[in-house]
Amino acid sequence: MLVPASFSPAEEQRWVDRMLERLEAREEKRRPSDDALHARAAELAERYLGDMVRPASVRWVDNQNNRWGSCTPADRSIRLSRRLAGMPGWVVDYVLIHELVHLSVPGHGRDFWQLVKRYPKADRARGYLEGVSAAPRLAAAGAADFAEAP
Repeated sequence: MLVPASFSPAEEQRWVDRMLERLEAREEKRRPSDDALHARAAELAERYLGDMVRPASVRWVDNQNNRWGSCTPADRSIRLSRRLAGMPGWVVDYVLIHELVHLSVPGHGRDFWQLVKRYPKADRARGYLEGVSAAPRLAAAGAADFAEAP
């Protein structure tokens, strides 16, 4: 961190402390705690699904590398991949809505998608996640094409 040379040691320390607080607040916002995630899921359930579902627990997990989220309807628990942390909030909200709907509707049939689409950014978020999922494959394919170039 750069500070003006004219700062006294006390001013410098105040500035550094202030910037660290800002960074910490920003990071906390980007990566909400399990409690904040649960509160957000409850808020989304109320707003878009009414009294249909209430999650008992919502938490981040590190062991989901092939899916963005999962749920267990029997105990009303939802787990989100930590890979989502730091993505735009509307994308995390979409995954929460997706899993909330699964608490009462198994599978991905018409009834399921009708409920998910109550979330106004559902299609946009699905596209975003599809892009994130495709990026490594596209990069690998591009690298292979580049390696084959004369």
